[in-house]
Amino acid sequence: MSDFIAAEDRVLLERHGLASFEALWALKLEAVDEPNTERGGWSSVYRLELDERAYYLKRQSNHLTRSLLKPLGEPTFAREFRNIRRYAELGIPALQAAFFAERRVPGEHRALLLTRALDGWRDLDHWLQRWAELSDAQRSAILRACGELARDLHRARQMHGCFYPKHIFLREGAAGFDAQLIDLEKTRPLLLGERDRIKDLEPLLRRAGLWSEAEVRQLLTAYLGEKGDIERWYQRLGARRRHKEMR
Repeated sequence: MSDFIAAEDRVLLERHGLASFEALWALKLEAVDEPNTERGGWSSVYRLELDERAYYLKRQSNHLTRSLLKPLGEPTFAREFRNIRRYAELGIPALQAAFFAERRVPGEHRALLLTRALDGWRDLDHWLQRWAELSDAQRSAILRACGELARDLHRARQMHGCFYPKHIFLREGAAGFDAQLIDLEKTRPLLLGERDRIKDLEPLLRRAGLWSEAEVRQLLTAYLGEKGDIERWYQRLGARRRHKEMR
């Protein structure tokens, strides 16, 4: 895969001497959290601010995922970058990539991914923590935004794989809430129809356990439409949730 640099970000990166893998790899920044070392290598995330624009720079070494197509492994960022591009092509609201590249050096397979920061957006966990303080109109708008995001995702025949509150970002505006997704590494095509759709949605409802039955039905109405079989979906999601909780 050749180096990628978004046209909208090229001039800014070039002005700061950061339009190459080598410059971004060598940049001295403080990580925003502890490195991920689960896969035998390491992966870290840094915040980068250039003029009035903010990014998140993710760098990794030997942090690989394996598949039938890549039995020897590839950087997890390579998979996430492909999914970011796919979401953009399909019109699914999600984070945007500014730069991606990977390099092989002796003993290492390195990759970096630069994405635009979602400043002004808050993840659904933030809104759930304030749920009791929100107005009925705000709650309804959030439920509608989440249901419509799931609808757009599944209509595009994609399964997110980690449809959790921490991966759904929301921004409040005059007309309600906009929503988009982050963390696309586990995205895959929607292969099993309704079964995959239930599997994708249920973790959201389990982690948003404070939602009432009426609120879950509001989300399902936004997802399925007014004429959708809300009752059957509500029962199926509840059955899967009970099964997962028992395990």
